[in-house]
Amino acid sequence: MRRVSTHILDLVHGKPASGVPVRLEMQNGSGDWRLLTSAHTDQDGRCAQMIPDGAELAAGIYRLSFDTGSYHAMQNRSALYPVVEVTFRVREGESNFHIPLLLSPNGYTTYRGS
Repeated sequence: MRRVSTHILDLVHGKPASGVPVRLEMQNGSGDWRLLTSAHTDQDGRCAQMIPDGAELAAGIYRLSFDTGSYHAMQNRSALYPVVEVTFRVREGESNFHIPLLLSPNGYTTYRGS
């Protein structure tokens, strides 16, 4: 199964961050980024599949961009990081990536989930 998914946990509220705009891009050979898809996290703070229908998950460099500034603004709080970008490498033969984001107004962390 080809999959790039994510979820966001709001550490201040201890609950999923819903409605966060997320973009998936792939870097081309000249270093420019090409948008593959965009979505918003659902009520569970998830984007279950960021690879568009019919698209391949080719080896290369990918980036998930989270519009955390708009999310924090919806929560009526200011934040240090208006955008969080997570860049990751897909190697030949890899096909399943889950990239969680743990979020607070003044920090974040991420890891490769399962």
